[in-house]
Amino acid sequence: MLATGSSVKFIAQMEKIIFTKMSGAGNDFVFIDKKHNHLLQVNTNFVQKICDRRNGVGADGLITIEDSTTHNFIMNYYNADGSTGSLCANGARCAILYASVSGRLVGNTTKFISNEVEYRGEVISNSEIKFFLNPPMKIKYNFKIKSGGKLINAHFADTGSPHVIIDINESEGFLTSLEKVPVESLGREIRNLPEFSPGGTNVNFIDVKDGVINIRTYERGVESETLACGTGSVAAALICFVTKKLSVPVKIITKSNEKLFVNFDVENSKVRNLSLTGPAKVIFTGEMKI
Repeated sequence: MLATGSSVKFIAQMEKIIFTKMSGAGNDFVFIDKKHNHLLQVNTNFVQKICDRRNGVGADGLITIEDSTTHNFIMNYYNADGSTGSLCANGARCAILYASVSGRLVGNTTKFISNEVEYRGEVISNSEIKFFLNPPMKIKYNFKIKSGGKLINAHFADTGSPHVIIDINESEGFLTSLEKVPVESLGREIRNLPEFSPGGTNVNFIDVKDGVINIRTYERGVESETLACGTGSVAAALICFVTKKLSVPVKIITKSNEKLFVNFDVENSKVRNLSLTGPAKVIFTGEMKI
C-alpha cells in the first residue's frame, strides 16, 4: 500500500484531459480539442479506456479536433476499440457543431479534413447539422449471405464505411419484426463473414413503412448495436431509393427514435450532393485524469 505522500505525488503526475461529450441522433462521442490538450497522445489503449462505459467517459467513439492552415479544422475519428480509417457521418455532424461553438467557423458553412479526405458541412440551426458525404464507392444489390443457419437476401453500400443492408421483409419470414431482430448475435456473425474480410462490415437491419426507413445497426469497431449510425443510414437510403423507389429526401428513424434525412441528386446514374441531416448536441463537458 502506498503511503499518503506517495499517493498524492502519483496523482499530481497524472495528465488531465479536457473533453466534451456529444451526441448525433444517439450516436455518442468523446471530443478532445487539441488546442486545450497540447500533450495529448492517442493510442489504442487510451481510446478504449476513455470510451469504456463503466470505467471511462463512455462513447461509441473518440474524435479529436485540431486547427488547420487550409481548412476550418481537422477531425480524426477512432472507434471505441481504438480502430480508425473509416468515415463516421454522425461524428462529422457533431464535429461541425463543435467547430461552430468553438469559433472555428466563419458563417454557417465549413470545409474540413477527416482521415486526410476533404468534406464540407453546414449548420442549419443550433441543433440541426448537415454533412456532405462523397459518392458511394461501391453498391451491390440482391445477393445471398448465410447467417443464423439461413440464406438471407442482402445489399451492400460503401459510404465511407462498408455496410450490409438487410430488409427484414426480404428474409422470407426468418426475421419477423425489426424489434425482435437479434442485432447483437446476428450482426456480429455477419460482420465477421469471410466474404467481408479483411476488415469486416457494419450490418444494418431495416423495415420500410409508408416511405420511411426504420433502422437498427450493428457497428464494427464498437462491436455492438448503436443507437444510430450515419453512414449506415445513408447506405440504407441509397439502397432503398433503388429497391423501394423511395423519394428524396429519405427519412430514417433510428434506434434512438431520432430522425435523420438523406438527400442527393442522381445525374447520369451517378450520385451527387449526397448529404445527411439530423440532430447534434453537446451533452456535457468535463475533465479526466489519465
